[in-house]
Amino acid sequence: MVVAAAALLGVITAAQARDLTVVSWGGNYQDAQRKIYFQPFAAKLGATVLDESWDGGYGVLQAKVKAGVPNWDAVQVEAEELELGCSDGIYEKIDWQKIGGKDGFIPAGVSDCGVGAIVWSTGLAYDGDKIKDAPKSWADFWDTAKYPGKRGLRKGAKYTLEFALMADGVPATDVYKVLKTKEGVDRAFKKLDALKADIIWWEAGAQPLQLLSSGQVAMTSVYNGRISNINRTEGKHFGFVFPNSIYAVDSWVVLKGSPNKDAAMNFIAFASQAENQAKLPEYIAYGLPNIAAARLVPEKFAAELPTTPDNLKQAIALDVGFWTDNSEELSKRFNAWLAR
Repeated sequence: MVVAAAALLGVITAAQARDLTVVSWGGNYQDAQRKIYFQPFAAKLGATVLDESWDGGYGVLQAKVKAGVPNWDAVQVEAEELELGCSDGIYEKIDWQKIGGKDGFIPAGVSDCGVGAIVWSTGLAYDGDKIKDAPKSWADFWDTAKYPGKRGLRKGAKYTLEFALMADGVPATDVYKVLKTKEGVDRAFKKLDALKADIIWWEAGAQPLQLLSSGQVAMTSVYNGRISNINRTEGKHFGFVFPNSIYAVDSWVVLKGSPNKDAAMNFIAFASQAENQAKLPEYIAYGLPNIAAARLVPEKFAAELPTTPDNLKQAIALDVGFWTDNSEELSKRFNAWLAR
């Protein structure tokens, strides 16, 4: 018993001694976060801040919390991961007084368990140096006769099914109404059948850029900010199509039982300050949930943000409630379809 107690004490002490660990989405987005959030906060804290990347998946977060003391502290999550985790109690409650109050954020960036980090879009991208007659729709994406070459899509049901329905002629505003029916789901998978042999699936946010740069695909779905960044830093001429793109809000959460709960909450407060968040669009074109931060963005960067009115036209919001309710069932069907 004494040995067991000593071993347990050692585990607890090691956990308490662990450096603050912040987790995001990797690639050029996380490079930007490192410059404007992670490194300055570490200097302010006077301690090491570790950053890791992940590719999403609610089960990953569940497993870390269920295992006991999680080895991640602050994590950037997608909207349905926020909703599921808040409902299941795997996140710490946000100290909104420390963040500066809920009124300073757009409604979708406010939760009992999360603070809005970015507004981002997933849409169609292509290499403007290779395709002069720019694609304008998901129907063009599916048209391999007019635009020969492979296609890149994020590996999963979410986004893929919506894009398939739009490619099949469903208006963007009706996508979720159709997808809520069995016939609509069948229709989406039938449309995917037609493109399946030409799809290269990606999981990490940096992969679509690699696929486009190497010429492995003629077009790909991609996160909008990644395109603006590579165009600025590497002189690429990649195009991003905002009409029929899908926008969503990512949020910062703190995993339940984090031994660095207070430091993690302080980090989120730091990253959410208007003067800090406003620096992000210079590096990568994501919209800002902090209302005051959005006003500080120079016009030359604001034009590329998904939150700019012209870019919101014909784009649709991710239906978080739909995916919270249907993610498990549709993911099972998607995985079975993929394995065929």
